[in-house]
Amino acid sequence: MKNDTFLRALLKEPVDYTPVWMMRQAGRYLPEYRATRARAGDFLSLCKSPELATEVTLQPLDRFPLDAAILFSDILTVPDAMGLGLYFAEGEGPRFERPVRTESDVEALFAPDPSDKLRYVLDAVTSIRRALDGRVPLIGFSGSPFTLACYMIEGGGSADFRHVKAMLYSRPELLHKVLEVNARAVTAYLNAQIEAGAQAVQIFDTWGGALSHDAYKIFSLAYMKRIVDGLIREKDGRRVPCIVFTKGGGQWLEAIADSGADAIGLDWTTDIAEARRRVGDRVALQGNLDPNVLFGSPDGIRQEVRRILAAYGQGSGHVFNLGHGISQFVDPEHAGVLVEAVHGLSRRAG
Repeated sequence: MKNDTFLRALLKEPVDYTPVWMMRQAGRYLPEYRATRARAGDFLSLCKSPELATEVTLQPLDRFPLDAAILFSDILTVPDAMGLGLYFAEGEGPRFERPVRTESDVEALFAPDPSDKLRYVLDAVTSIRRALDGRVPLIGFSGSPFTLACYMIEGGGSADFRHVKAMLYSRPELLHKVLEVNARAVTAYLNAQIEAGAQAVQIFDTWGGALSHDAYKIFSLAYMKRIVDGLIREKDGRRVPCIVFTKGGGQWLEAIADSGADAIGLDWTTDIAEARRRVGDRVALQGNLDPNVLFGSPDGIRQEVRRILAAYGQGSGHVFNLGHGISQFVDPEHAGVLVEAVHGLSRRAG
């Protein structure tokens, strides 16, 4: 491994600078990504081509000195492999032909075998690891059981999650069945990614923050903890770190820190200094620049980077990232300013 700073920071080992990567770093803000996607024909075809997924995973690393690559894929590959009929409607985002609404829908769910239904993802992981050639670590990922359930039950994105919350408050046992299947599926999927070459994994709990205080612990965090407990944590003589990222999860930091994960991803609404005080030395922290800062001036970007680095303070255990994914409308030059600022300012601070 030529650059393992990201892995060492996740394990709170000494580092020379604060490592940085960006959620959605391979995406529509890059013209080279848009060109590759046009060649693929559509988003799903791009995801399902290991060759093209490798190409777009490496594109941001060819532009910026990032400290990690993240597998190019989508969180909805798992419910797609369950046979729910994933498709992307123009202007509407992801949709499922067969949403999970009834008891019979729930009973028909199964945890897919990753080596069969998701072989294209595992082939992409292997291909990306080979192409990286030890340049930086590769991150694998999945959606959380609750976040996947939101898409599966709503049939796509939602502003109010009325179908999944109706199930939660009227038939909680049905929602638990969905979450149990999802937890088994995600555990197997992440372990298969680790076996194929992923050196760290992240669980994206995009919609956990939409739950009430108690419901989050019961219907989201409890199932992520099951996954963390079931993960392969050592591979090729190294620990495989696990990051849990709940958007809107700032009020549950102590509980997330007790989940067994190595790091907590923070969105931009949480103060990183306060987060560090609350979790102590139990976990590393990842985050947490407001993605919209990248629409500001280069000086404004540097100022916000300096503020977050100072708020975290001295010592390892911080991976710099955005508080959510980078916007498709961001100027790539501004992403470059961010990476340069994190590396330069953290080295001087150290």
